[in-house]
Amino acid sequence: MQLPAPSPFASHWDLAPDVVYLNHGSFGACPRVVLQEQQRLRERMEREPVRFMHRELEDLLDGARATLAELVGCSGDDLAFVPNATAGVNTVLRSLQFAPGDELLVTDHEYNSCRNVLDHVAARTGARVVVAAIPFPIDDPQQATDAVLGACSERTRLLLIDHVTSPTGLVLPIAPIVQALAARGIDTLVDGAHAPGMLPLQLEQLGVAYYTGNCHKWLCTPKGSALLYVRRDRQERIRPLQISHGANSPRRDRSRFRLEFDFTGTDDMTPFLCVPTALHFLASLLPGGLPALQRHNHDLACAGRDLLCRTLGIASPAPDAMLGSLAAVPLPPSDAPGEPRTGRDPLQVALYDRHRIEVPVMRWERPRLRLLRLSPQIYQSREQHEYLARALASELAS
Repeated sequence: MQLPAPSPFASHWDLAPDVVYLNHGSFGACPRVVLQEQQRLRERMEREPVRFMHRELEDLLDGARATLAELVGCSGDDLAFVPNATAGVNTVLRSLQFAPGDELLVTDHEYNSCRNVLDHVAARTGARVVVAAIPFPIDDPQQATDAVLGACSERTRLLLIDHVTSPTGLVLPIAPIVQALAARGIDTLVDGAHAPGMLPLQLEQLGVAYYTGNCHKWLCTPKGSALLYVRRDRQERIRPLQISHGANSPRRDRSRFRLEFDFTGTDDMTPFLCVPTALHFLASLLPGGLPALQRHNHDLACAGRDLLCRTLGIASPAPDAMLGSLAAVPLPPSDAPGEPRTGRDPLQVALYDRHRIEVPVMRWERPRLRLLRLSPQIYQSREQHEYLARALASELAS
């Protein structure tokens, strides 16, 4: 089987040559130079573990955090490193106190694992989960703003909302939503799992109380690296999931937030320390740096989405302005069961087994839609998207 070539930039990654890899959004993909830096750091750690963990790690984390803070527009002292965005959502929700009668607001596009956290916290505290239904397909971001604000009440205590929705690939209008809720005294926890590296961020200007996002997706750091931003006036109430030495540290040179989150027990911290190398690498790929890369990936997502829509004979389900580097396309409905073990849609299985295409096909149960999601990174090519369109047409016709 002759597979289409990826882009020339794929030479920086070690992706399997016998797979058309179109699913950067699920777990990211780490470039070779970043993996080499991680190995260098691991070797440094293992040469003298006590020196590394006790004498060097704190300064190394400060440096990596400062680099990341500059990217996302906040002070490094307001960031904590966490393993993934789900851990960030857990950290905030399980630190806050709620009571019977409180309402916790979420949209019907929320990522499943984070919605599970919200349901768990509500069941434990007696709070009630209220769901704002955002339409998809969608014509305008104001529809999303209106849906969220229309679901608020005087009992709303917190909003959990995706910045970039996982099933539908929408960039939601976070700024007006955060500002409108803040005016009503309601805090927002933004699940920005896909946002760092995909979208320009200015967290302090945004004014959000809590924001978490993965670095291992669009920043291409090693797996297990994410950020949690907590606004300075909210840090006192947020504790890490693992309580450790920082809880009773006598130090006064750093905030309790720093002392608790920077060391929660022995772990491999090298994924976080690779942030500067990953940012430097991504910024070097195109003239114009990271903003140019973001525009490239956005344009590739829009072009791939339009191609698939033409193949399916449907209109684009969202305006280009509501897309970053993800784009979802509605598929014809199917009652065929998913794989017993993984739940993967039979179409996803066929695209991989027969065409060697790695791309997700998701069943979004709330509006009962079946979606194929593109997530372009610079190593993908338009020829690969054209190959996907032909394979999709073949499979749907069979």
